Formats: sequence, structure tokens, C-alpha cells
Amino acid sequence: MKKIILLGISLAITSFSFAQDLPPNPEPGKCYVRCTTPDVYVNETVEVMVAPAYKKLTIVPATFETVTDRVMVKAEGKKLVIIPEKWGTETISYIKKEKYSTLKTSKATFGDDSETIEIKPKYALWELGAPAPDCASSNPDDCRYWCYKGYPAQYVTVPLKTLAADASETRTPVNEVPTTYTKKVVTEQARVEEVVIPAKFTTIKRTVMVKDAYTTEISVPAVYETVTKEVLQTKGGLTTWKEVECQLLEYSDLNINWNLNSATLTPSAKSEIDTKLLPVLAQGVSVEIASHTDSRGTKENNRDLSERRAQAVTNYLISKGVNTSRIVSNGYGESQLLNRCSDGVSCTERDHRVNRRTQFRVINK
Repeated sequence: MKKIILLGISLAITSFSFAQDLPPNPEPGKCYVRCTTPDVYVNETVEVMVAPAYKKLTIVPATFETVTDRVMVKAEGKKLVIIPEKWGTETISYIKKEKYSTLKTSKATFGDDSETIEIKPKYALWELGAPAPDCASSNPDDCRYWCYKGYPAQYVTVPLKTLAADASETRTPVNEVPTTYTKKVVTEQARVEEVVIPAKFTTIKRTVMVKDAYTTEISVPAVYETVTKEVLQTKGGLTTWKEVECQLLEYSDLNINWNLNSATLTPSAKSEIDTKLLPVLAQGVSVEIASHTDSRGTKENNRDLSERRAQAVTNYLISKGVNTSRIVSNGYGESQLLNRCSDGVSCTERDHRVNRRTQFRVINK
């Protein structure tokens, strides 16, 4: 009697728990899917300086010109008939080359550095585990474990250039070059008849500085690199029920005509996805993308081709802003043929085309 009572209580609790896990106020003939709201991420871009600004110096040397001067090397004198004059010499100093400066420059030197940037933060998802081994219910969705599994953040390291020492100049002064010339002068005049002796002149050349040496400066701007990172905008993890069309729970065909051995979406294929699949995902549900091939070719190649085609559809949906957590991508190759056209069976192109298909369906995720 006690066993019967306990069994009745257990069945009542199980029925209550199952009822609690169903959508409230369902309508006859309607279909519902249980969804776990995903984490919503947005992309942000940051500017990273990978090379600093610096300057380049160019030396412009000093410029000179040669000047010619007429100088007197023998002064006017007089000669006496009886007592001749006496002569002496005089040394005259002048600057043959004026002082100037020479310049040397040192180039800017750089060092290596790096900066680590978080491009995707850590996150967690609810994942459905295997059913408990002692579950008394025949429903596979009962007695299953939900695990909140965490995933670590992702980082990328960007190499940087740092300015160790900027360009500089060293100025070295060069002294002026002095020299002399000698002229004769009368030291004693003749005391009797005077004979005028004219002065003598000559030309000298000297180098004068027109413009001293200097440097010109060119500024080299800093170099920046744009890095894109994911930032969590809205935390998911809530379980909700959504009403969907019942036929969406079964596989629906996407009218995609793949080119031979190609996994590249054509413009018409993208239009088909925009028209038929994106409105379904706009309801907040999760979907499976399933791709199939015909039996021609090896099983391994067909499996790989179907997976690449399913992934191409997934990548396009991600580019449209659909979160990866809401998409399951599967390639089945030739494992799920819809007709008799298996290996070794002669079939028309029309028969093979039936098996080459890409489909989607709403899933409980």
C-alpha cells in the first residue's frame, strides 16, 4: 500500500514538473520551440599605434663665395737726387677665410614592444547533457542535465615600435683662417730733389661665408592599426518558448543551385537566404543548416563538400548579424539520399539533383 502511494506521489510530481516545462496557455494546432537566449555581442574597433612619429634631419652645408680686393703693396714715395729715401716694410693682417660650422646628424633609433588586446571576452552557454540513467520517464527531454559551461577570453598580441632616441645634430665650429701681406713704406724722405715714386697695387682673393650650415627637418607621422574586438552587449542564458510555424520544425529546402564542386554562395543564393531564412531567425529561434550531395564522387569528398556548403551559409548569416550560438552547421554528404541513386546505380541528372540540396529547420537549443 505504501509503495502504491509513493508511486502515485512520484507520478504526480513528475507530471507537475513536465507541465511546468511546457509553454503556458498553448493553443491547439500550434507548435512551440524552447529557446535559450544567446549572449549578444557587438564589434568595436580600437586604434593601436604600431609605429611612433619621428623626424628626419638633412644637412645643408655652408655656402661661400670668393671676393677679390685690390690692395696697395707699395706706397707712393719720393726719390731724392742727393740723399735718397730709405724704405722699410710693414706686415698687414687680414682674414683669408671666415669661421663657420660643420654639422653631423644621428638617425632616430627604435625599440620593439607589443600590446596584448582582448578581442573576445570570456563567455558561458547553457548546454544540455545526457539523460540521467535512473530516469523513469520515457520522454528524452526529462531528467536531463543543463550545464552552464564557461569559455575563456581570447587575446591577440600586436607588435609595436617605440622611439628609443630621436634624431639629433652635432655642430662643430671651424676657426677662421688669418693671413698677412707685406708692404713697403718710406722710413726717411730724400732731402734734396724729390722724385715721386708711385704706389704699387695688387689683387688678393678671400673666401667669405654666404650662409652657415643648417639642417632641414621632415616629420614622419605615427602609424596606426585598427583592431576589431567583440564586446558583450546583452547577457543571455534565459529559457523562453516561442511560437513557430509547425512546418519550420521539419526540414525546409533552400533553393540554392551550387556550382560544380563549389561552396561559394552566388548572388541568387544570398537572395534566397535573405528572403526565406533571415525572417525565421528574426523570431529569435535557433536553426540547423543541413547540406547534402548526390552519390557521385567519394564519400569523403562529398562529406567535406557538404560541410563547406553548410558553413558558407552559416558564415553569410553571421555577416548579417546572426549570433553563432543560434546556428548549427551540418554536412551529411551522400548519407541521406532521397531516392535509389546510390553508388553504382544509373540515374538521370534530374534524379541526382533531388539529392543535392541545402535545408534548414528550427531546433530546440
